[in-house]
Amino acid sequence: MAKKKSFALRIDEDLMEAIEQWAADEFRSTNGQIEWMLYQMLKQTKRLKRKIQEPENEQKVEEKTIKEQEHENKTQN
Repeated sequence: MAKKKSFALRIDEDLMEAIEQWAADEFRSTNGQIEWMLYQMLKQTKRLKRKIQEPENEQKVEEKTIKEQEHENKTQN
């Protein structure tokens, strides 16, 4: 695993809320989501100086939870 560096990030409250929601939708931590977003942009713009492994989603859930299925059923009816 690659060594990770910590730093403080000042960010607009609304932007942070949007990232937190996206992370929840993808079953990622907020930190994991930000790391994944940064990786995607660096890859897309070809700014990675060396090959690094794409951030993994260690907690990604392939199947929907029962609670999510119940919520979808309620909204469809």
